[in-house]
Amino acid sequence: MHVDYAPAPVINNLPPGQLPADLSGFSQPVVFKGLVSHWKLVMLGRLSSEEAVAYLKSFYNGNPAFVYQGEPGLDGRYGYNDDFTRLNYETSRLALDEVLDRLLACRQTANPPSYYIASNVIDYNFPGLSADNHLDIPVRPSPQACEPPVPSLWIGNRSVARCHYDASDNIACVVLGRRRFTLFPPDQIANLYPGPLTPTPGGQAITSVDIHQPDLGRFPRFAEAIKVGLSVELEPGDAIYIPSMWWHQVEGLDSVNILINYWWSDAAKFMGSAMNVLQHAMLSLRDKPAHEKAAWKQVFDYYVFGDSQLPRAHLPEQAWGDLGPMTELSSRQLRARLINKLNR
Repeated sequence: MHVDYAPAPVINNLPPGQLPADLSGFSQPVVFKGLVSHWKLVMLGRLSSEEAVAYLKSFYNGNPAFVYQGEPGLDGRYGYNDDFTRLNYETSRLALDEVLDRLLACRQTANPPSYYIASNVIDYNFPGLSADNHLDIPVRPSPQACEPPVPSLWIGNRSVARCHYDASDNIACVVLGRRRFTLFPPDQIANLYPGPLTPTPGGQAITSVDIHQPDLGRFPRFAEAIKVGLSVELEPGDAIYIPSMWWHQVEGLDSVNILINYWWSDAAKFMGSAMNVLQHAMLSLRDKPAHEKAAWKQVFDYYVFGDSQLPRAHLPEQAWGDLGPMTELSSRQLRARLINKLNR
């Protein structure tokens, strides 16, 4: 079966380069048409792929970077091998100007090898590129400094970054070539049949389902995900906001594709990765007896997922301890205690 998803919402009337003041007001992904149409890289790409690549190479500082490489026939479908024991491509450190030349050279090849430069921090390999290709992200004010948005490049020929989630908010800006985004809410995780936690292409598990031609006999719950899925095809100059933890598949549809994205979080930067919590919970809770797991779920709801003020509301402030608002100092103290306990 072929799946047609509902269209993602689109905003057409924003001036180039101007995002809404509060992106947190969007509870689902939203497309901003023409948001970065004024970028020099976008304008050169409208002339030709050669113009865009030559401009990009003019900023390259020669540092090698990791590149995904797949044999002819992979068609950029990066993911697992048939038994989920390894990834179906190789990763090498290469000179990026050479990779860009290879992309241009194999555009007319009927069955080219696959190349993908993923999440390449612009300032590391292409310093100065952001001067004429930059987007101001309206990060919410925070009492503690949060990590600033960091722009990254994604470059390749036809590709499928299979459906996954990211722990940060994301603005993805299409620069060259068309991109298709297919998205699902966080509560669809069970219906998306995630693969193993290791190995993964980028740190998070990816779906086991072909979301365009799903085998519902093998993955019957995916029928529920179809009902709430969204999809949209972006042209160069368009951008999409993807809230954190939304599942998304990103497909490069042309022979040369370039995207610039920004990840950020409004959380204080001293907070650790939530993935660490998940892994620790798998170690300490997942295989407990059912009645213990049910009780611990109530404890987590009380201390973590519920109102953070409730556990301390009946206590004097001097007795709050770890129940008080987290600060950089208290986070360091708590982390030190945890490390000491884990090392015993």
